[in-house]
Amino acid sequence: MQRYSSAAMKMMNFHRNFLALQTPTNPLVRNKACDVFINHRGIDTKRTIATLLYDHLSRLNLQPFLDNKNMKPGDKLFDNIDNAIKNCKVGITVFSPNYCKSYFCLHELALIMESKKKVIPIFCDIKPSQLALVNNVTAPDKDLERFKLAIEEAKNTVGLTFDSLKGNWSDVVTSASEIVIESLMEMKSEEK
Repeated sequence: MQRYSSAAMKMMNFHRNFLALQTPTNPLVRNKACDVFINHRGIDTKRTIATLLYDHLSRLNLQPFLDNKNMKPGDKLFDNIDNAIKNCKVGITVFSPNYCKSYFCLHELALIMESKKKVIPIFCDIKPSQLALVNNVTAPDKDLERFKLAIEEAKNTVGLTFDSLKGNWSDVVTSASEIVIESLMEMKSEEK
């Protein structure tokens, strides 16, 4: 008889419970809205954690949204991203050293926070206390205020921390995926 670690058993139970929810009338089954929006800074994390998360969540039969995977040439950037955020169930924000230098990242973060979505922060090679609006982000004053508020809210949200020089990519992807599944199952049970 083969024995599994408690982590492996926990993941198998998550999959079993999640798959039990999958019925033709269940809104978690493939639809136009995404289940999980992955907010990240491409130059820091697109080829690592963002894509690994997208692939892992897809294998779990979820509908993640990642800009380079879900959009095609000719798509309206803000229309598609804003729509995905407004219609997602959970947001994963992957904070990284260059994250706060990007207008697009901050716009997405602010929209996720304003939409009152469940947010799972992943602090990748950065501490929550290091998140701050940088001076070279050019945006209208009203946007800068939204960005500051969103950053402060994110800093005060419990998340996962990850050091890419010492950590295991598989562990952080698995942990984030487990949290997403738990969150979706909680949302589904609250609907009943």
